[in-house]
Amino acid sequence: MLDFLTQPAGFDIGETGLLLYDSAQPLWRAMLVGVGNTLRVSLPALIMAVAIGLTVALGRTSRVVGWRVMAGIYVDTIRNTPLLLQLLMWYFLLIEWLPDSTQALAVLPGIWLSKGGLAFPWLGPAEDGGAWAWSWPQQDTFNVVGGAAVSPEYLALALALSLYTGAFLAEVIRGGIEAVPASLMEAAETLGATRWQQITQVLLPQALRTIVPAATNQFLNLIKNSSLAVAVGYPDLVSVGNTALNQTGRVTECVLVMMSVYLFMSLCTAAFMNWFNARHAVKGPA
Repeated sequence: MLDFLTQPAGFDIGETGLLLYDSAQPLWRAMLVGVGNTLRVSLPALIMAVAIGLTVALGRTSRVVGWRVMAGIYVDTIRNTPLLLQLLMWYFLLIEWLPDSTQALAVLPGIWLSKGGLAFPWLGPAEDGGAWAWSWPQQDTFNVVGGAAVSPEYLALALALSLYTGAFLAEVIRGGIEAVPASLMEAAETLGATRWQQITQVLLPQALRTIVPAATNQFLNLIKNSSLAVAVGYPDLVSVGNTALNQTGRVTECVLVMMSVYLFMSLCTAAFMNWFNARHAVKGPA
């Protein structure tokens, strides 16, 4: 049934991440590259979404009216517009507004942004074959050379996923924060704890009991929503799978492989979050 996976792929993939690949390799290798690209964008987007959600949730519960208003506008706007439209908006903004590769924008020392993507320092083997060393990107005549780079398609997808999921996580975290009895914060303030200590040592550890189960659903949604990458041409699992089924004509088998991979990733994510919930959220801080 899956014997077609051993056939030569016969097509190239624009981004392969850390995996080596060429069109003469088997089809399963191409699918593996697609899985790697899905994880390569999903994991950083998940981390950014948590950071965004936590920041916005604290803004929503802030004593400062301005922070509450801005956080509310962000949540209402992002949650009530389709993710696909947000993805397309970020993609077109990046390819229209960013400068050409010949005039890349220096965001930070060693970090360049252009229509060619984001270039940044990367640790790799030295050119002389010796110990590993940092490679720093530099502006060349026609392009930015050195270091590592991610494409505009990757950036658009990562931004859309993190901002979209972050808005939902903000409400999840806000609900968990508001479920913590106010008397605990008052007791911490009475004992002389700073606002930062109140948040990190009292508020968030207690709120985790409520946050983790609901946040797990958002993490699963982020991984599945990454399949929208096909809309901007990022070669994730779905994009590679679509090319494979067009090449081989094995539609049912290719779709089954993609569904199985997403199921496996979702089950792994749920298992990890269940472990985290049992270890930290239920028992509380050590």
